[in-house]
Amino acid sequence: PAKPVIVLMHGSGLTHIVWSLHEQFLASKGYSILSIDLPGRGSSEGPSIKSIEEIAEWIKKLMKKLKIKEISFIGHSQGCLVGLEFASRFPKLIKSLVLVGGSYELPVNPILIDYADGGDMKSVELMMKWGYEGVKKFIGGNPVQKIINSPRQVQEGLAVDLRACNNYKNGLKAAGNVSCPTLCILGDKDKMVPLDKGKKMVEKIKNSKLEVLKECGHMIIFEKAFEMREI
Repeated sequence: PAKPVIVLMHGSGLTHIVWSLHEQFLASKGYSILSIDLPGRGSSEGPSIKSIEEIAEWIKKLMKKLKIKEISFIGHSQGCLVGLEFASRFPKLIKSLVLVGGSYELPVNPILIDYADGGDMKSVELMMKWGYEGVKKFIGGNPVQKIINSPRQVQEGLAVDLRACNNYKNGLKAAGNVSCPTLCILGDKDKMVPLDKGKKMVEKIKNSKLEVLKECGHMIIFEKAFEMREI
């Protein structure tokens, strides 16, 4: 309780496992790390939360439950939308914000949503195809496939998250309201959030700084984990 708290927020359909290369590193710097599984993900029970706004409110409830007065927030992809909404709604609860591979809006390809709604594992294949710069090989297999590995997880988790991203329309306004120091980390080869689009978000956040990682796609937390955590 005496240490400053960092909340780590995963992207669509994923879990806290995506932060495995970051948690211990950040903890070694003197922070308490709260690495979250949203409801219906990983070890968290309950139905999935259907909107970005509701997830931001859920974070506030979580802080109250754990008696946390202030957080720094690191979000990836969908987690960026949550970070923007939370920082906009609750400026007194947030010390700093880090947005990784995100923008103030994340429209989702309708084909991807259709596959996810039907529990089709092809949705995971498409996500990986669009998510990485080039063809990436992973020791022990791709982390995304390990996390989203059943039609039920696709239908009850990924599909709900993709719709939440697609339906979120308050990002531009929220970005303009953010007042805490904000670091935006983008990949120059990101197909899901093209660099120009990410830069538009940076321009809207008053107290922001931009770092661009070269030869990197959307999955920055995997692709350039060591460079990202140093930043």
